[in-house]
Amino acid sequence: MKLTGGCYCGALRFEAEGQPGFWGQCHCRPCQYISGGGPNFFMMMPADGVRYVRGTPQSFARSDLENPVTREFCGTCGTPVLTRIAGYDQVVLKAGALDDPARFGTPQAAIYTKDQQPFHVIAADVPSFENLPDR
Repeated sequence: MKLTGGCYCGALRFEAEGQPGFWGQCHCRPCQYISGGGPNFFMMMPADGVRYVRGTPQSFARSDLENPVTREFCGTCGTPVLTRIAGYDQVVLKAGALDDPARFGTPQAAIYTKDQQPFHVIAADVPSFENLPDR
């Protein structure tokens, strides 16, 4: 699968190739901050298949956490693009940054629903988990 995308203002563009390992919607509180309040819709893509073809992202990792993730976003418009997890060979690619978000399809699962807000919607046919599902 080949996906393309970028940020809202167009300063940042990326290509992602490979098979998604998992795609879903995350309701954890950190994702709510990043998404603006809703769940985060994402695809796990091979890290070595993702490259920026225009621009350089800004990044942020919390300094107060033992194992923080690194979030990459457009420094001009703020669009979240992906998250890198140290020691993991996949990145968390944000569905909203895709040129064609419909390629995301239907989430395989909703995760971290223990933090779900009353206004978050999970489709009836999508399995949900309070934390991460067993692998």
